[in-house]
Amino acid sequence: MALLRNSLALSALLLTTPLFAQSAETLRSTAEQTLEAFNIPGLAVVAVKDGEVILAEGFGVRDTASGDKVNADTLFGIASNTKAFTSAAIATLVEQGKLNWDDKVVTHLPEFRLADAELTAQLTIRDLLSHRSGLGLGAGDLMIWPNTDKSTADLLAGLAHVPVQRELRERFAYNNLMFVTAGEIIARVSGMPYGDYISQTFLQPLGMNTTRVGFSNIPSSNTNYAVGTAEMNGELHRFPLDYLEDFAAAGAMASSVNDLSKWLLTQLQGGIAPSGERLFSKDSQNTMWQVTTPLPVSDASAAAGTNFRGVGLGWFVKDYHGVKHVSHSGGILGMLSLTTLIPEKNFGMVVLSNQQAFGGLTAITEEALEELLNLPDRDWVAEEQAAYQEYMQSKAEFVLEQPEIVRDGLPLKSYEGTYTDAWYGDVKIEHFDDGLYINFTHTELLKGVLEHYNGDTFVVHWNEPLLEADAFIDFKVSRDNEVEGAVMEAVAPFTDFSFDFHNLRLEKN
Repeated sequence: MALLRNSLALSALLLTTPLFAQSAETLRSTAEQTLEAFNIPGLAVVAVKDGEVILAEGFGVRDTASGDKVNADTLFGIASNTKAFTSAAIATLVEQGKLNWDDKVVTHLPEFRLADAELTAQLTIRDLLSHRSGLGLGAGDLMIWPNTDKSTADLLAGLAHVPVQRELRERFAYNNLMFVTAGEIIARVSGMPYGDYISQTFLQPLGMNTTRVGFSNIPSSNTNYAVGTAEMNGELHRFPLDYLEDFAAAGAMASSVNDLSKWLLTQLQGGIAPSGERLFSKDSQNTMWQVTTPLPVSDASAAAGTNFRGVGLGWFVKDYHGVKHVSHSGGILGMLSLTTLIPEKNFGMVVLSNQQAFGGLTAITEEALEELLNLPDRDWVAEEQAAYQEYMQSKAEFVLEQPEIVRDGLPLKSYEGTYTDAWYGDVKIEHFDDGLYINFTHTELLKGVLEHYNGDTFVVHWNEPLLEADAFIDFKVSRDNEVEGAVMEAVAPFTDFSFDFHNLRLEKN
């Protein structure tokens, strides 16, 4: 535990004013408390104000196996904070006259299809970036999550079969594959791969020299990257490295707080890099920070000083105690990120973590905003820790309700075979002497065993329990007792939405 308590502050920049020193100390103290309160191995924090870096430091360890320390150059998966780079890349192409925000997607990707023809014809680039496509929450994510062997072409082809749940622009539903689609538009229009365009347009001009689009692109000489963890039954477990390379434009970037300080400064200067080079226009930034898809305001949010919330293009936007608040979070297996900008105060910050306790990132951010905006004092670490412990307790106490009367199913051999879903592909059910096994053929981590539940329904237990994604599989049987197909859904309410088993329609071959 000493490694968790005693942070090593690295790469701290010179603090030039008492205000900066006070803010840095608040961030440093809160980060140190957070490590222990949330059982987080490692954190990195960067904050900028008025064109200066207040703090860029690492705390704790980047890998629980090696004990190596986090520093300001340690790479973390920033996950969906990649989306802001994708939207900004589109903005640069708009400024070059190569496309428009309201261009139809099919104008640039003629082969693009969704399950609804009218939606396909009307969907725009702006729709892709604002989560109002008509697809459901996380729909189609099993094509990319956990990491699969599917190419971008495979993902686009699969989209044609993902169920549409509502009308275009009807309401918000977070969707990663729409950003994958935007990334392919960037590649087609720019004439270079998405990652190359991001590097040429942003990373190189900003001097974000260690940032990469995809962990696989980190040079072997750089071992300073974090390894994700998850807490289960009070213990930390390392996650297998699984960084979702296939959906680069939605969430595959790896970056450090030193590099991200330059991105924050550019955002707060309306697209002007610290070097003085303009990367995108102020008009483009206004477009990205304008609410495109409104969101409801809960009573709790209203009490916390929020009157409006919405989705911009790659960002979430709201008012917060009288100022504009622009933010985005990100999560991959074992890692989290949180970016927050308060433009009116010329302030921005990023928190990176190699553990899945999001309340820790919230606590650090809210403590900083409390000081920035001179808000009433609250113990954010204690509040968020209590909420996290309650959540973890609810997970530990979750028990699958058993049926009162358990019906027999068919002989196990009857369920064996290959099942195909139109958008995911093949799922194999294999019968061995000790039972049934399942294999999602495109996804290395989705392999497991089937436990009989009731009748023709089984529970899937994945070989990797850290996924926390046990699922029902309900086999569809004809009147002649022939297995024809299957449907699935997550067992527990806390399963990540990207395990969208409920969208599968498996037909037996």
